[in-house]
Amino acid sequence: MRSMNLILSKALIDFFIAFGVVVGGSLLAGIGSVLAFSPPSAMMLDTADRLKIWALVAAVGGTIDPMRVIESHMMHGQLSPVAQQLLFILCAFIGAHAGTELIRLVCRGSG
Repeated sequence: MRSMNLILSKALIDFFIAFGVVVGGSLLAGIGSVLAFSPPSAMMLDTADRLKIWALVAAVGGTIDPMRVIESHMMHGQLSPVAQQLLFILCAFIGAHAGTELIRLVCRGSG
């Protein structure tokens, strides 16, 4: 049970790290574009799209280690660590995507 709680808490942390990278980076890009006298909405939308993959990388550790874990454990038939890494990557992707969609919603408004 404790192991499952640790896995779920890491997955939740990965979600919010990726979400925060996209939202924070986009908001700061919007502030920068205001200071540079350019349209902030366009800059925020573009930045959110470009940060999405980097948010995923930052959330899962920023290195190739998750891929090594997947490769080494799969070759030995141990699927549990592989499933964990895939869960972490999926949660980070969902967080980055949710951040991108939030920025789209904020920049385009409701109508």
